[in-house]
Amino acid sequence: MSEQEKRAQRTIWLLSMVVLLLGGSLVMTIYKPDWYRLGVNQENFVANAQERLDSISKQLQVRMVQIKKLGGRISELETARLQILGDQKELKEHPEMGEEQFQKKLAYYLRLLGQKDQEIKKLRRENGVLLARNDSLSREAQLLKDGLTNVQKALRDSSLTFGVKQKELNERSRVLEVRNQELAEKVTVAAALRAEGVNVYAISSRGKESGAQNQKARRIEKIRVMFHLQMNPLASKEIKTVYLRIIEPTGNTISDYSLGSGSLMFKGKELTYTAKQRIFYENNHQSVEFIYARPNAYRDGKHEIELYAEGFLIGLGSFEVR
Repeated sequence: MSEQEKRAQRTIWLLSMVVLLLGGSLVMTIYKPDWYRLGVNQENFVANAQERLDSISKQLQVRMVQIKKLGGRISELETARLQILGDQKELKEHPEMGEEQFQKKLAYYLRLLGQKDQEIKKLRRENGVLLARNDSLSREAQLLKDGLTNVQKALRDSSLTFGVKQKELNERSRVLEVRNQELAEKVTVAAALRAEGVNVYAISSRGKESGAQNQKARRIEKIRVMFHLQMNPLASKEIKTVYLRIIEPTGNTISDYSLGSGSLMFKGKELTYTAKQRIFYENNHQSVEFIYARPNAYRDGKHEIELYAEGFLIGLGSFEVR
């Protein structure tokens, strides 16, 4: 066979291969076999799943900012955002994840967003009530402070001016002193601490923390009581003692003297408290929390939370056990 014939055969062979490849590509484009369509659909599913997870992560971040600003806890949202990062990594490394498995994950995140929206509404209502109450107390405290100043000035003036008979002066001084004492007591009440946003969380034996509402008694190892102390222009920055009372559905106060329980005086009565804590009051809307581990199981029903400081009841809360 001559060299020219060999070159002709190679040319014919190459042209045949090109025709076969073009024909195969045309078949893939027109008919799209099942395995080809499955690959394309899987790529679309992964891209759509990543986009939806990004959207939910951004929504969780918005809720975290809102809840933190309102004084709530964001640990559950932080955990969910870390889970989303893990899901995105799993999709990237294992794109064959089934749509049913992804839909279950998506349903959990959407339920969590709904729950946090309800929590935000509740916190906004509570903070609105407390803010209005705080404004009212601040105005009343300022009026009382001004009244106290006027009474003290009048008391000084009465002893220096006009030649009033001694008996009349003494009587007037006595009346003014009584009024001065009454106003001083009212200012003391206005200067008392106020706790807002009292939230109760249950901590399991595994260290998992969740809301304490409707928790089973056997799942509660510890109780975390968290709240904020309102800013008060009449309150002094100093060390203060805050007392916690946890009252069972039976009306009895949970106490264990070996764990720090004791008694306090309130309106002339001796009350048993569950725990106490010494803090330095900074007058900056600071956060305070109690963690109480009870050796015995909690009773079923509603438990009341009471907080005391400086002889005043400063906050209330509650949680349910079933």
